[in-house]
Amino acid sequence: MAESRVEGPRTAPRRTNRTTGKIGEPELRQFLAGLTAVRDGDFGTRLPDDADGLLGEIATVFNGMVDQLSLFTSEVTRVAREVGTEGTLGGQADVPGVSGTWADLTDSVNAMAGNLTTQVRDIAQVATAVAKGDLSQKIDVDARGRSWS
Repeated sequence: MAESRVEGPRTAPRRTNRTTGKIGEPELRQFLAGLTAVRDGDFGTRLPDDADGLLGEIATVFNGMVDQLSLFTSEVTRVAREVGTEGTLGGQADVPGVSGTWADLTDSVNAMAGNLTTQVRDIAQVATAVAKGDLSQKIDVDARGRSWS
């Protein structure tokens, strides 16, 4: 994914605001453009992080957030492709440094991939047994709180 820097309209010289760390309308418009890009799924967007003070802190947090979103999205997409499309069993998302809801979501993706892996392995085991003439094998499936055999 190509990285792009967000540029906004410039109504005053940038150096003055950058070196003093003050936030004016041009900086807020740049921040808004960055937020809009991320909202629309552009995780290659970055804010200039060479400002001092609060503006620099905002850019650093924004860029870190976009990096985490990009990594999370890549991991979930990879696991979905490996387990759901390619049939590679045991795939798990690895998103270092996430916490809170992001950690919960990562755990949920991994639980879903794990459940799918278990189900596919169970089906393969029974199919192999049936192919060998063993009709005693069965699969227990939980669906809506009810066990089906």
